[in-house]
Parts: sequence; structure tokens; C-alpha cells
Amino acid sequence: MYSVLRSLFFLLSPEKAHYTTMRLFKVVSKFSFVRNTFQFADNPVSVDGLNYKNKVGLAAGFDKDGKFLNELYTLNFGFIEVGTVTPKPQSGNPKPRLFRLKKDRAIINRMGFNNEGLKALRKRLETFRKTHPNCDMQIGINIGKNKTTPNENAVNDYVKCYDELYHLADFFIVNVSSPNTPNLRELQNKEELKKIISALLDIRKTKDNWKPMYLKIAPDLTFGMLDEIVELQQEIAFEGIVATNTSIDRTLLTKSSKKLVLEIGDGGISGAPVLAVSNSFVKHIRSKSDMTIIGVGGIEDAASGQSKLDAGADLIEIYTGFIYTGPGLVKELGNL
Repeated sequence: MYSVLRSLFFLLSPEKAHYTTMRLFKVVSKFSFVRNTFQFADNPVSVDGLNYKNKVGLAAGFDKDGKFLNELYTLNFGFIEVGTVTPKPQSGNPKPRLFRLKKDRAIINRMGFNNEGLKALRKRLETFRKTHPNCDMQIGINIGKNKTTPNENAVNDYVKCYDELYHLADFFIVNVSSPNTPNLRELQNKEELKKIISALLDIRKTKDNWKPMYLKIAPDLTFGMLDEIVELQQEIAFEGIVATNTSIDRTLLTKSSKKLVLEIGDGGISGAPVLAVSNSFVKHIRSKSDMTIIGVGGIEDAASGQSKLDAGADLIEIYTGFIYTGPGLVKELGNL
């Protein structure tokens, strides 16, 4: 059934298809027989003091502004990430900025942290929390900086998002690894990271309730750079790493034509081609540390999901596989 719907949605541009699909699901998810389709027995796990009904999450970028929280809740995710959110609204990069590479079962995006800003997300999360006081889906907030904020002032953007949304999150993800905001990845430097994360940890000390914090990293780092991040985690004690974000390595695309890839241009690759490199990062981190690892990249079935867990991930996230395989993927992965 989903394959038929996907073929129709794929007639639309990727960005238009995304919002059309979610608006349609907003309508059909009101019917109990639809909601029941996606239910399955809990497979609970506890990580960093949070109880998850299963290990399957939705990666950041799918619901940037918290517009589809009700609908995603019906799909029985153990957790989702909303965002990436920035203090001020921003439109992101010019369209087109989202591209399918169907032969590779991949997506290239150069969205550029398009989002409606901190205030809009806060309002939607407050509404969701009020209407779902017993929600058993953990909600992580992925935070970033505005494009116009210079790197030397980036810490201020992260602090603002973190402090003002603290009461609404179950956990936080610090995103310094998107390839689509100029110079953002420079913040993966150990000293820059230490400045940002230490500032957030200082704020956490002033709060009544403790919430985990994770760092999202790029799969294009060297293992030497990755080791420095692992050392930083051990030094200042944030909870773990989300491995990994999208890749700019075009050699990962082995099935799409070079002409198509060149025509698309810049952007980060997600989907099946990043599975191996993402898994290698998870495995490397696990060989160095017992920190929490949220594994993301290339999961599109139970086998690829299990490979991420076998590499050492505690939790897993989906995005591109969710688009190509459909919402039934959550249920397929739920008992891993």
C-alpha cells in the first residue's frame, strides 16, 4: 500500500511531498483503525534516566517546528527530535534544496536550518504538553545557531534555545554538524565545542530537573577528530553522541549518475549510502567509551537497524528510510 502512495508522492517535489504527506496523515490519523495499524507491544529500555517504550526515534529535520507532534505520536515512536531550532526564524537556503536519489535510496538536502524560530516551537510544545500530560514518547529538542550569527557568538544562540526551551524538552541535542550552514562544522573543534557545551552544562546546574544532553557529529570527521570529541565528553561529562549527521562525501553515491549528482550540487547525503560510515563511527566511539550513543544513518529495515545496535548504539533514529520504506518501519524496528 505504501509503495503505491510513495510513487504518487514522488511525483511531487520532495519538499512539497513532505508537507502534503503530513497534512494528509493529519486527517487520516484521526481514525482509530489507522492509529491501531501502527501499535505494537512496548519493548522498553532506560537510557540516561529516561524510560523509552522502544529504541526507535525520528531524527531532527522531519518536524522542524513541532507542527506534526500529534501525528508522529500515533506512529508509536519511542522518541522524536524536533528542530533544528534557532533563536530567530530563518527561511533557510533557496529552493530547490531537497533532492531524491532513488537508485541509491538516498536524499541530498541543503535546507539550511529553515525554521520558524524559538517562540513558534515553544508555543507548539506547550500546547502538546498540555494536551498530552501522560505522553510516553520522549521529545528531544535539537538546537542550532542562526546563519547570521558569527561563530564567535554562536554560544549565545545555543544558550538562548537551551534555556528558554528547557522546561519543554526531555533531552537536548547540540547540532554543530550540519553541512548547510556556512562554517558551522568549524564548531566541532574541541575548544569551540567545550565553550558551547560547558555554557549549557552551567545552565543545567541551575535547573531543578536534570535533562540529558547529546552532541550530533558529522560522518566526515577523521577518527583523530572524533577521538578529541570523545576525550571532551569524558572531560566535561555531557551524556553522549548522536552519530551521525549527513555526509558531503559524494563517493558514497555508487548507483546514481554522476550527471545527476553534479546537477544537484551542494548538500548533505542521508539514507542507505551512509550506513557503513555511520556504523563505523558508532563502533569507534563504543571502543573508546561507554557513553550513550544514538545511532542514525542508513536505517531502512530490521537488518540495518540491528547493525547499528550491534555496532554499539543504545538508541536508533530514522529519517530517509522512513520516507522510502514508510511508517511501518517504526513497527519493524520496534522489537529490536
